Amino acid sequence: MRTKDFDFHLPEELIAQRPVSERDRSRLMVLSRSTGAVEHRLFTDIVSYLKPGDVLVLNDTKVIRARLSGRKSTGGRVEVLLVRMLRSEGVHEDWICLIRNSKGLKKGVLIRLDGSIEAEVQGRDDEGPWVCRFKGGLSNSIDRLGKVPLPPYIRREADPEDVARYQTVFARESGAVAAPTAGLHFTQGLLDEVRNMGVEVRCITLHTGPGTFMPVRVDDVSTHRMLKERYTIGKETFDAVIRAKAEKRRVIAVGTTSARALESAFLGEIPALSGDTGLFIYPGFKFKAVDALLTNFHLPGSTLIMLASAFANHKPLMDAYKEAIRQRYRFFSYGDAMFIV
Repeated sequence: MRTKDFDFHLPEELIAQRPVSERDRSRLMVLSRSTGAVEHRLFTDIVSYLKPGDVLVLNDTKVIRARLSGRKSTGGRVEVLLVRMLRSEGVHEDWICLIRNSKGLKKGVLIRLDGSIEAEVQGRDDEGPWVCRFKGGLSNSIDRLGKVPLPPYIRREADPEDVARYQTVFARESGAVAAPTAGLHFTQGLLDEVRNMGVEVRCITLHTGPGTFMPVRVDDVSTHRMLKERYTIGKETFDAVIRAKAEKRRVIAVGTTSARALESAFLGEIPALSGDTGLFIYPGFKFKAVDALLTNFHLPGSTLIMLASAFANHKPLMDAYKEAIRQRYRFFSYGDAMFIV
C-alpha cells in the first residue's frame, strides 16, 4: 500500500489542544470490524462493550520529563529529547537523543544543561539518532531540568495540568517520551468498575519513543522502518493472554503500544517476553494476540493509523475517520477514543 492511502483532510480545530475536564468524559466511537458499523458513545459507556472474562491489557509506562534545553559549548541553543538510556556508569549516563537545531553538531561537542550537568555528543546511533554521555547524574535531575514532552501538534508550552493529564492513572514504569494515549481516558474508578464486572486487567510495559510518531517518508509503506522501543511482558500477563486465547476469550489491547508489545511477543515460534521491538504493523499483518483494540484518532499517514487500519481493515477504518470528522470528534493525544471490536 501507499502512504497516500492513509491520508485525509483534518480541520485544524479538531486537533485537541487540551484534555477534557474529566478523563472518562471524552467521546467514544465504536467500530465493528465485521460490518463497518459505527456507534457514538461516551467513554464511560465502554463497560457496555466489555464482557466477563475479557483480558484488558494496559501499557503502564510512565512519561519522563524528556524535553531538555541547553547550550552548546559554542553558545548556540539546542533542545534535547531523551529517547532512552543505553547504560549508566556511576554519575555518567549514555542516552539516545533527538537534538533539535543541531546544525554543525558533531562528535565531541559539549551541551551544558546547567552548572552541574553537561552532555558530550558521542556520535550517531545505528538507527540514526544521537548518543550523548551525560555527566552529573541526569536521572536524578530530570524532574527539575526537563519539561513534559508534549507532541508538536499541541501548539503551546506544557503547563502544570499536563504533568498529571499527560500520564495515565496506572503509569508505573518510567521510560516513555510520549504517553500511551488510549489509556489516558481511564480513571481509577472506571478501572475498578471494569474489574468488578469480571474483566481481567493486566499490564505490559512498552516505553513509547519517537519512532511511533515519526512520519512515514516513503511512498511504499512496506519499506518504512521504525525506531526500536523497549518492551516487557510479565509472566502473569503472558499466561493470562495464553489462557484467554485457549478459552476463546477476548484479549483487548489498550493502545497501539500494547498491541505492538503483544504481537511482538508472538512473532516467533518461541515467545519473546522482553526486548527491543521495531515491529511495524500495516495492512496485511496477521494478528495473533489481539482481538479488540482501543485507540485514539491518529495523524494522517502515520504508523498509528496504519496499525489501526491493519486491525479494522482499510476501508472501514478510513470511512470511520470521515464520520469522526463529520461528527466533530477531537483528534490525537488529548482527543477522543475509538474501540474497534
